Amino acid sequence: MLDAVQHRHSYPLVTSTAPSREELEELVRAAAGGADHGALTPWRLITVRGEARERLGGAFVVASDATGDAAARLAAKPLRASLLIAVVAVHLPSIKVPEWEQDAAASGVAHLLSLLLDEAGWGVMWRTGPLMRSEPVHTMHGLAANEKLLGWLYVGGRPDVTDPPRRDSVDLAGHLSELD
Repeated sequence: MLDAVQHRHSYPLVTSTAPSREELEELVRAAAGGADHGALTPWRLITVRGEARERLGGAFVVASDATGDAAARLAAKPLRASLLIAVVAVHLPSIKVPEWEQDAAASGVAHLLSLLLDEAGWGVMWRTGPLMRSEPVHTMHGLAANEKLLGWLYVGGRPDVTDPPRRDSVDLAGHLSELD
């Protein structure tokens, strides 16, 4: 797992291939084992393929009131990968697990899934944006009042690159401390 985490990076461009539903189900089962206080399973994933990506682009346009070239660019965003996985936090009634912790559990599943997809050889990038929480996008995904979209995993084949982009190492002095 350490190797998978150390070598993971986002692929902003992917090819048109994508995992099948069966391949995805195996990875989601594994990702579902992430931290989940109260075992609420406060998340769900929605696959967005084919024409559904065009409908999502249309929802972006409606939410933004964009016209012309700007509208065309927004409409094309979901077409950058043949599989989008919408990550949804499902807020469930709980005395001991607040909404922020339910969001964290959903985010954890998405992150684990992105690592598993990367390890399986797929290119993945988690994308969000200002239109993510808009009513047209909410409606397009069929979200209930207790659900919140956290973003999409854009998934596809890895492009043929010999030197994939790497992140700079984090300066731990500002991010790891010890309480005296």
